[in-house]
Amino acid sequence: MGYMNTAPIPPSAGEPRWLTTEEQRVWRSYIEAATLLEDHLDRQLQRDAGMPHVYYGLLVKLAESPRRRLRMTELARYAKITRSRLSHAVARLEKNGWVRREDCPSDKRGQFAILTDEGYEVLRRTAPGHVDAVRQAVFDRLTPEQQKSLGEIMRIVAEGLQPREAGADLPWLR
Repeated sequence: MGYMNTAPIPPSAGEPRWLTTEEQRVWRSYIEAATLLEDHLDRQLQRDAGMPHVYYGLLVKLAESPRRRLRMTELARYAKITRSRLSHAVARLEKNGWVRREDCPSDKRGQFAILTDEGYEVLRRTAPGHVDAVRQAVFDRLTPEQQKSLGEIMRIVAEGLQPREAGADLPWLR
């Protein structure tokens, strides 16, 4: 049942606020589009660079960082993934020669991920195809007004989901 209950009965105490028929339509459209978009971008990046979308995002973040380096904890926070998953991803990127790790001199437990020249070159070659895939999948299908609305909606959703309390159970802290 879950969010599928379409009964127009007002919720009683303790009863879930079921999604309306229109809310279900919107939710299911979002889930389908998000799943298809992630698959589309993964396939494009696997074909063009032999890497999944999440790895591409890590390379981009490193390229945008001062001296193309970032602490591993910050990189995990950016990617919204567990430290374990990040460690695995960085190990694969290291194996390809695209990233290297370096110990943090001020924190013996900390490490930096550093984008290598080879990794930067892979990113430079891959970016045009990726941008084209994003443009074709999203922006070319929307009017400028729809693009603005989508950006505003996603910002509101992201802000609402960003935990603010100390000690929150966040993936990048695990």
